[in-house]
Amino acid sequence: MTAHAQAVSSRNALAEILDWVTTVDHKKIGIMYLVLNFFFFIIGGIEALLVRTQLAGSNLKVLDPQTYNEMFTLHGTTMIFLVLVPIWAGFANYFVPLMIGARDMAFPRLNALSFWLLAFGGLVMYSSFLFPGADGRPQLPNAGWTSYPPLTGSLYSPGQNIDFWILGLHLMGGSSLIGAINFLVTILNMRAPGMKLTDLPMFVWSMMVTSTMVLFATPSLTVAISLLLADRHFGTHFFMPAQGGDPLLWQNLFWFYSHPAVYIMVLPGMGLVSELLAVFSRKPLFGYAFVAWSSVGIAVLGYSVWAHHMFQVGSSLAVNTFFSAASMIIAVPTGVKIFNWIGTLWGGALDMRAPMLFSIGFISMFIIGGLSGVMLASVPVNWQVHDTYFVVAHLHYVLFGGSVFAMFAGLYYWLPKITGWRLQRGWGRAHFWLMLIGFNLTFFPMHLSGLLGMPRRIYTYASGQGWEIWNLMSTIGAFLIAASVLVFLINFFISARRKEPAGADPWGGASLEWATSSPPPAHNFDVVPPVKGRDPLWILRDERRGDSAPAAHG
Repeated sequence: MTAHAQAVSSRNALAEILDWVTTVDHKKIGIMYLVLNFFFFIIGGIEALLVRTQLAGSNLKVLDPQTYNEMFTLHGTTMIFLVLVPIWAGFANYFVPLMIGARDMAFPRLNALSFWLLAFGGLVMYSSFLFPGADGRPQLPNAGWTSYPPLTGSLYSPGQNIDFWILGLHLMGGSSLIGAINFLVTILNMRAPGMKLTDLPMFVWSMMVTSTMVLFATPSLTVAISLLLADRHFGTHFFMPAQGGDPLLWQNLFWFYSHPAVYIMVLPGMGLVSELLAVFSRKPLFGYAFVAWSSVGIAVLGYSVWAHHMFQVGSSLAVNTFFSAASMIIAVPTGVKIFNWIGTLWGGALDMRAPMLFSIGFISMFIIGGLSGVMLASVPVNWQVHDTYFVVAHLHYVLFGGSVFAMFAGLYYWLPKITGWRLQRGWGRAHFWLMLIGFNLTFFPMHLSGLLGMPRRIYTYASGQGWEIWNLMSTIGAFLIAASVLVFLINFFISARRKEPAGADPWGGASLEWATSSPPPAHNFDVVPPVKGRDPLWILRDERRGDSAPAAHG
């Protein structure tokens, strides 16, 4: 290559990079979200493997206590705030405008700002590593993802690591709020002609409900971390009991955000699974109205359950009874969804490809997490297993068994639309079964170690307590999960090399994103198909065939 050709190639590469960095196209922003989220998913997974390696046996010294606390803190914070909350913003950025027949998001520049706030939030949180502490070693946040005072007070944590954690969360919270406003305005004002709210694809419905939850929940976390920053640097005493503060104020503010955040992480996955079950069962979603309004029920009830994390703080019997009852009642709208999903599967022409497998995996694992959640809603049971690995098992069956399985279902379903080529079917099945086995091997034994009394947040433990076998199984399972993610990456790169064309509609989809090319053009649609009800593409195909009812599709 000549010097001139090299210079031209360099200029073209720089122009391409600048195009991505400065883009306001919702599709490119969605892709950048997904890449960033998956990058942090890998980082958070590596941190989890380090934690599990340290706990594989008794009295191990793979990590020292400070490093263990840092990895434990970053794993939880990264997975929640940099993966499971924003991953749905990535999918929604790309697909909500396509699914409602819009040209773009309502506020394209705010959309770009939302992404860059998230990216810089992650960078800021991890950059405390560049500032050594008093002992000269690099520091990272080390007070757990909940960062309870007084562990995070300046007296107990004098370094800058918690400050970077706080500032990073501020940026991530700003990203969530801006994104939520943008999604709501887009969904409410930019739908294709003829598309009523009662005709929205279920994923769009779930994003509308989730965005509303973000608007009401995120300010509580913002207030909490702002007060904590003031305690650390401006002489206030909101949380520090030695100066007259109340650490329970932190718990109320933090959990008023963090329990609704569970549904912020899970509701979009529920919406996506509702879409996939219909497509891969070749029949319309059973009980559309019940599934849609149960999301609203979960959102409303989600703000009435936060104090079940605080049954041990000495609240009155009446307070504990209320939050116990609310925590049990919230299982009702979730159960409504599950029975309607089963009704969708019943009698369908099931196509057991990777998106369907991960969708069924989502339902199965989430049921287990929901059942243990109802158990934890009982005050006596909660007192017995609080702060044990039983709670860790419950949390991961809800969030990993829910959000992560749904995330991979979405990747297998929508990557052909984003890239224009198919993923390999055999590798997808191998990925699912390896992840399902690894997931249950990792987290089901934690129920047993928790019932045997193993506390959370310990970096090592003495032998002879009956915990070794369960921890070893969990560690082996964690590495199987890592292997399953590696299988996905191998599948992706093999498929990218082969580039088997997917076509505009490889699944026989029902919603509007499948009415345009794969990948879509810059303007999304040459002509937006007419919307005459739910499942507009199926209705259009039936009309073209002269059918009177959308009985089977694909």
